[in-house]
Amino acid sequence: MSASNLDTIQAWCESLAEIIWSTKDQIRLAIKNKSKLHVEQDDVPDLLPQAMVDVTNLLKTLITNTFIIEKQPPQVMKTNTRFAATVRLLVGNTLNIKMVNPQVKVSIISEAQARQTQQTNKASEQSCGEIMNNIGNLEYNETTKQLSVSFRNMQLKKIKRAEKKGTECVMDEKFALLFQSSFAVGHGDLVFSVWTISLPVVVIVHGNQEPQSWATITWDNAFADINRIPFQVPDKVCWNQLAEALSMKFRASTGRLLTQENMHFLCEKAFKTSLPYPVQNDLTIMWSQFCKEPIPDRSFTFWEWFYAAMKVTREHLRGPWMDGSIIGFIHKSKAEDYLLKCPRGTFLLRFSDSELGGITIAWVNEGNDGQPQILHIQPFTAKDFSTRSLSDRIRDFDDLYYLFPNKPKHEAFDRYTTPVGPPRNKNYIASEVRAVLMPGPNNNPMNSYPNTPSYNIQSPDASRDTPSSGVRLLTNAVNHSKKKRKCITLQEYASG
Repeated sequence: MSASNLDTIQAWCESLAEIIWSTKDQIRLAIKNKSKLHVEQDDVPDLLPQAMVDVTNLLKTLITNTFIIEKQPPQVMKTNTRFAATVRLLVGNTLNIKMVNPQVKVSIISEAQARQTQQTNKASEQSCGEIMNNIGNLEYNETTKQLSVSFRNMQLKKIKRAEKKGTECVMDEKFALLFQSSFAVGHGDLVFSVWTISLPVVVIVHGNQEPQSWATITWDNAFADINRIPFQVPDKVCWNQLAEALSMKFRASTGRLLTQENMHFLCEKAFKTSLPYPVQNDLTIMWSQFCKEPIPDRSFTFWEWFYAAMKVTREHLRGPWMDGSIIGFIHKSKAEDYLLKCPRGTFLLRFSDSELGGITIAWVNEGNDGQPQILHIQPFTAKDFSTRSLSDRIRDFDDLYYLFPNKPKHEAFDRYTTPVGPPRNKNYIASEVRAVLMPGPNNNPMNSYPNTPSYNIQSPDASRDTPSSGVRLLTNAVNHSKKKRKCITLQEYASG
């Protein structure tokens, strides 16, 4: 929710609080005057005491439900790592609450403790971990008219986990942060205890636990009922709902939604079979299919593959992905069918089926018999992009001309390439790193430099039905005074 929308809701809540408080004052005054005037009649019921109870309950309901978390803590929380959260009281500008700066305490609770808190409507006194810097005071900001507290340096030091059942792992276990406070309103005659629970969080101790933890959180965020018992979610959901959730997740991470074709590809990957398009609405997927069962002939699950593709796109491919220059989610065979209808040098980019977080370039080459041949470059990963970006590599490959279907590659990728700068010192010869395609299976040199040794390239996967090309990085020394270029050092070689 945007800040402006929340400010609007706060204005409504404050107006309602003033109306309720004014009504309460009028009832109190009526009770006082009735007592002074002795106007009681035996045949007329006294409705004022019950009216006072009702209006007080309305005030309590309003105050307790307007104590909210404005900025949620991270839903995947690593121990001994700083994190932040902000809570806000939407009626803080009324009822003199802002004058007392109420204290707020934060604790971490288990799923069972969260369930007990909700059922009893009373904040749990127990916790299952230790949080540093977990106490703050609600403070009123005259400019924004907000009563809130921001916890900027909280840190989870310890966590106590529940016993695991069956195939459960620590990345399946959900916790929550409990924020609680107590304060008086009006003239101090009413004291309210308020609390609110964060969205579920998964606690990890190592970065390699992140993918499965985000599977737990993604499933929970997408399919939790608003009135659920913490933190129950269904074990089986409609595929089309999951596809929409994955698309929104991908957009939040990379800037662009998935297309219908992308989601159909993901459906076939998740169910490990070809399916008609569009997918029927009654097709369902299990939690275990989503993130527990490995993809056939692979050591990773559907979610791990999807998460790795999303991560490499967010960190290294965001620009080309947002431009639509990366198809990404497409079967290898379908990519080859597309390219066989295109002229030599046409290429497209797809996420590797075999390598987590890998993206490969498929392109049309010409075989020895003069017929079109589809080649696939060994997948690039985040490690490769830390050395040289995808756009720079595409610029380096002279055999690539057009991004599928017919867009010149410089129009698609030049804006993301690294500009060549002048040498830092004129007394030295400048150098640059370039990616070079190695000879293909038929020993046809591609992008070869003079005096570059030839290699016989053998695909690491003998089951591949199309050849792959190796890639290596060369460092070129450039004599800027004489404008001559010579290959001097072999930096990296990776066979296909």
